[in-house]
Amino acid sequence: MSRSPQLSAPPSTDRQELIRWFRESRARSRKLFELVKPEAYYDRPISLRNPVVFYEGHLPAFSYNTLIRKGLRGPSLDENLEVLFARGIDPDDEAEANSRQASLWPSREETQAYGKLVDSRVEEALRTGDIEREGDPLRERANTAYTILEHEDMHHETMLYMWHMLPLEKKVAPTEATIPPPSPGPLAHRTVRVPAGRATLGASADAVFGWDNEYPEHIVEVPGFEIDVYSVTNADFQQFVAAGGYERRELWRDEDWRWREQTGLQHPNFWAEREGQWFWRGMFAEVALPQDWPVYVSHAEASAYARWKNRRLMTEAEFHRAAFGTPEGIERPFPWGNDPPDNSRGNFGFQHWEPLPVGSCPAGASAWGIHDLFGNGWEWTSSLFGPFEGFSAMASYPQYSADFFDNQHFVMKGGSPATSLSLLRRSFRNWFRPNYPYVYAKFRCVN
Repeated sequence: MSRSPQLSAPPSTDRQELIRWFRESRARSRKLFELVKPEAYYDRPISLRNPVVFYEGHLPAFSYNTLIRKGLRGPSLDENLEVLFARGIDPDDEAEANSRQASLWPSREETQAYGKLVDSRVEEALRTGDIEREGDPLRERANTAYTILEHEDMHHETMLYMWHMLPLEKKVAPTEATIPPPSPGPLAHRTVRVPAGRATLGASADAVFGWDNEYPEHIVEVPGFEIDVYSVTNADFQQFVAAGGYERRELWRDEDWRWREQTGLQHPNFWAEREGQWFWRGMFAEVALPQDWPVYVSHAEASAYARWKNRRLMTEAEFHRAAFGTPEGIERPFPWGNDPPDNSRGNFGFQHWEPLPVGSCPAGASAWGIHDLFGNGWEWTSSLFGPFEGFSAMASYPQYSADFFDNQHFVMKGGSPATSLSLLRRSFRNWFRPNYPYVYAKFRCVN
């Protein structure tokens, strides 16, 4: 990319930090693709997603399209690949996905060569390009730079739960891939009362970066509620399965029941049953179902369980009150306080390939004594994903949120073992359809 004096950037952006972040994320991407054996490169581990090859091309293509072509008005490097690997080609349904044959996709060598070329151009732009300019929505506070960095971090989690669905023989297990040991003993189920109070949702206007659905910051009055101290475990959910929860029509919303009948769903996606024994379908091994791990389920299954318990899922505002509120009336940036996330606070940031037993990180508990609100699995809420009042689509990625304001997606909060530290902030919102069973999502009940 050519440079000229007028394209030099203001000194306010920490260029070296952006480059460090970019290099770290790209290195992690490469390691994740190395987990997939060559013969699975064109496989679709999840039928409604594109094959593995797409994601190895999509990450650099998105970065180039967003930062250089859009943000800096730069030229195309390879227009065919930049279109092929764009966001918009994810299939809308399984029939469309099935129509995309391997012949459509380039070779791994071509895909990686494109990625290497893009990496050099993006790093040069981060080092010297005009990525920050006041008054330009694309470059205000280096918006497109932060967009591509967080986008790649988010896709690491997408890739991992996709890889989770690949047969074990199609993956290469790293040496550090071990199953966490069980907890020393069962935790006593209990609830805690969170009194009525205020919760601040959204990001402040002076935040360095946030996705458009995080704005604007606003305050919500939250009535008092009773909440589980610990996430629902596999052992808890086994009781629901044994009680015929998947056969009880009255526990399921109409659309959830139709999905359950169409798929023949009888248990969580990460479970397997053989000869009356339950197993956990891990990333690199299958083991006896860990009783004290949080259960990973779809929103539909979580809601049915909560109704079976004569309870419900928490709202997005209740999550904020439970996670960030305090008896003193102040709000904290993290459940545990002001300190940045570290290994003692929760299972996040790619420390482990699998969940940990619930309550394994007591240093991460909230002011009310509620555990694992950040990490070990996203938290399903009962809140439909939608815009906050005053929403405005972001210039760098205007369809990021707006395409999903359809009353068909539910908000998730917190984070999972595969959530990057860059995304662990109070205002961050995730969302999925209620019948999407692949994501690393847990839940707890309230009343």
